[in-house]
This record gives sequence, structure tokens and C-alpha cells, in this order.
Amino acid sequence: MGCISTKPTKHTPGYEDPKVLAAVTTCEYILANGTSFTVSEVEALYELYKKLGFLIIKDGLIHKEEFQLALFRNSKKQNLFADRVFDLFDVKHNGVIEFGEFVRSLSIFHPDAPEEDKIAFAFRLYDLRQTGYIERDEVLSSSTEASYRRLHWSNVIWSSSQAAPAYLKEMVLALLNESDLFLSDEVVEQIVDKTFSEADSKGDGIIDLDEWKEFVKRNPSLLRNMTLPYLKDITLAFPSFVMNSEVKDEDMTI
Repeated sequence: MGCISTKPTKHTPGYEDPKVLAAVTTCEYILANGTSFTVSEVEALYELYKKLGFLIIKDGLIHKEEFQLALFRNSKKQNLFADRVFDLFDVKHNGVIEFGEFVRSLSIFHPDAPEEDKIAFAFRLYDLRQTGYIERDEVLSSSTEASYRRLHWSNVIWSSSQAAPAYLKEMVLALLNESDLFLSDEVVEQIVDKTFSEADSKGDGIIDLDEWKEFVKRNPSLLRNMTLPYLKDITLAFPSFVMNSEVKDEDMTI
């Protein structure tokens, strides 16, 4: 069957009708870009998106404060990992996450998403300067944080989210965030040095995407947090969409 044809309703930017966004006719958004979600799942995600978009600013868009509140239950706590993930979700770089961006980005964390997509996204998290490789001086950047940090993950809503920095060293610190561990700067330095030396197979002081792919293949646990099992059953969180969806998955067949 062909694509559905529905005209957008008038909402605030990014707060589009999910049935329209789920249609192939809106190819700049979800399904045409190859997400792993079904139409029912897209509609369920829209329900989640609405909830997040009204947590603080109440304009139907996800702002950074709301993103942090969803991740850490604290909208004011500065978190470099949250900043980095927000920037990657905010594809248009307009300061908000629109629904299309939300779904396409979350699709990478779907259990059925291609491993290559997960590897590439993880690489972009570490490629903080967007140079196409991870630089050695990012690892050695000075840190003004305390010598010992108390770290824990208990309040993270999305298990993929841990913490995000301006430098690779800070990324490691943030990845340990909320884990009830105490690590000294010396231990952190050792972790960073060992990781970098193993990944930099060419020995040129940088890690490019090919080296990163090989490193991940040798250490598959690095992608453990790039998969959110609940995304495969997102409609269970919003069961009304399963019975009441006006758009059927078979209608999306091209």
C-alpha cells in the first residue's frame, strides 16, 4: 500500500501530529530515515515527548533543562554528558529537541538498531570538537574538579545516559557518575591512558572512526549502554496506542 497522506495540524514548532511524522511523506523526519520504531511506537513516543516538553517551560518542546530533569531529576545540576547528548539530539542546533529529532535519535538506542549506528553515535559522543577523531590532548586536559568524586547512576531514566564532558578525561569521570565509587585522579588518569593507548592502534596520538570500530569490536561492552531494551516494548508503557492507533503499520508499506 502507499503512504498515508495527512496534512500537518497547527502546533508549536516540533510539536507535530505523530501520525504525520510517522508517514513516509514527511521523509525529513522518522520512518523515511530508517528508524527501528513501528507507527504505534512512534505514537507512544509522542506521548512521552509531550510529557517531557511540559516539565518546565511548557511549550511542547524539550529544552535542555527538561532534558536534564528527565535524565537526572535535577534541571540545574550542570552535567557535561547531558549537554553533549542534548547537542547530538538537537540536530538543528536551535536549542530545543523537536519530536522528529527525538525519535530519530532514540532509534539508535533501539535493540534492533544496527550496531554500526550505535558505534558511530558513541564515537560522536567522544569526538567533542567534531574533528572526526578523538585527540590525545582531550585526554590530558587539566581538570579543576576535586581529587575524589562520589559517583552514582541511580537517578538516570535512560540507561544510556551517564554524564558528558568537554574533554575525554571528564567523559570518563562522567561515565562513572552516580555509581557510588570513589576514584582518585591518578586512577582516572590510568584508565584514560590505558583506554587511549589500546584504541590508538596507529600510534599517531588520535583515534579515528576505524580505530574506534576495531576497539569496540574487541570491547563490545562499550556499547552496552547504547541499547535501551524498553524501547522495544514502548507501547506497553502507553497501551492505549496499541488499541486506538489510527495509523496501522501495514499502511506504511511502500
